[in-house]
Amino acid sequence: MKINALLDVNVVAHEAADEVTVLLELEAPASVADTARPPSSLQVVLDRSGSMAGAPLEGAKKALIALVQRLEPIDNFGLVTFDNTAQLVVAAGPLHDKAAVIAEIQRIDAGGSTDLGAGYLRGLRELRRVVQTTGAGGTLLVISDGHVNAGITDADEFASLASKAHSDRITTSTLGYGRGYDETLLSAVARSGSGNHVFAADPDAAGAAIAAEVEGLLDKVVQAATLTVKFEPTVQMLRLFNDLPAQQIADGTVMIELGDLYAAEERKVLLRMQVPALVALGLARVATLELQYVELPGLIEQRVSLPISVNVVPGDERGDRVPHPTVQSEVLFQEAQEAKRKASEAFESGDLDGGELFLAMAGGLIGGALAITPEGLADAVRSEQEEIDRMRMMTRHQDTSYMSKMTRDSFHQQNRKRGRRRPTSAPENPDENGAA
Repeated sequence: MKINALLDVNVVAHEAADEVTVLLELEAPASVADTARPPSSLQVVLDRSGSMAGAPLEGAKKALIALVQRLEPIDNFGLVTFDNTAQLVVAAGPLHDKAAVIAEIQRIDAGGSTDLGAGYLRGLRELRRVVQTTGAGGTLLVISDGHVNAGITDADEFASLASKAHSDRITTSTLGYGRGYDETLLSAVARSGSGNHVFAADPDAAGAAIAAEVEGLLDKVVQAATLTVKFEPTVQMLRLFNDLPAQQIADGTVMIELGDLYAAEERKVLLRMQVPALVALGLARVATLELQYVELPGLIEQRVSLPISVNVVPGDERGDRVPHPTVQSEVLFQEAQEAKRKASEAFESGDLDGGELFLAMAGGLIGGALAITPEGLADAVRSEQEEIDRMRMMTRHQDTSYMSKMTRDSFHQQNRKRGRRRPTSAPENPDENGAA
């Protein structure tokens, strides 16, 4: 794993409190050629409530059949469906008989209400059994199109279940299907489960999203990555820009969950710390970053440490500091993501004007980021600018429910999993009626 840290400023004034922003850049190792990949484990929890009847359920079944065909016989696959109760369709285990599994998927039909908790807990039980047997982690993918109306309904309770599952080496990803699901709940589950949250507007987009999740699963080279930030005495973390699970594990020590990474994947993590008035001149360490992860396929525990230091100089020698353009650009990029998140919340509450205002704010911040981004890094910022412009145009044709889900999906991809590939989950040029 490659790790690099950039500071917005690396010079601070003697005996003057200051703030320093750190951009951590990570790159996972490439896949090793001619090395057999280890078995992967995927558990699907599929909503088959009444609202899934017809094209949505048939599209999901088609995508799951393609998923099974993509996996190898050595891979572990399980399927649980749910409506008002959970049903075990395929017991989690190696795919020795794909034809039998496909036949079970084809027999799924629509049911009644939506008890996601029943399905999730049953799916977790299946995957835990496999994980305990293999000694490796697994991924659980929740696919749902509706609001939970039975069983567990509290988002925090679901998030707690996902967090506990992640501590047991189970990653939870969620796919929100159509316009009726609860984006707040599904995104909270994915966040706590260190997985992905994707919005799929229609069966084709759902198929692409499921295929992308499987692609990442099969290309995984790093598992259970965590970043521990150990601050020197009196140094404090002011902000973690990425919406990642983080907790204080000791005085002055914060652990951030990064989850799994696929081959050659790049990630960016941005945090800001408060540096107190330092008495001694010269180089001073303010924090130590420690990256821990399990390297696949050998399940080898790895640990990398990186000290973060600033140069303390007399106040009259500090000069006019110009923040590092790459770091400052990322700050503006992530502030734009925060505006995008607020836009999603406004749209979710039915506030079209508020959502448009926050999207306009996000566009302005991205424009500022693009103005200072080094040319070699500008393509990703241009792409984000184009996406925000497209979303702003879509507010003229799409309802607030659709816009809430689309902006929440975009926030997740560009804030939580900055650098990940993403499937296309929304129409590029919706017509005036909002159709693809």
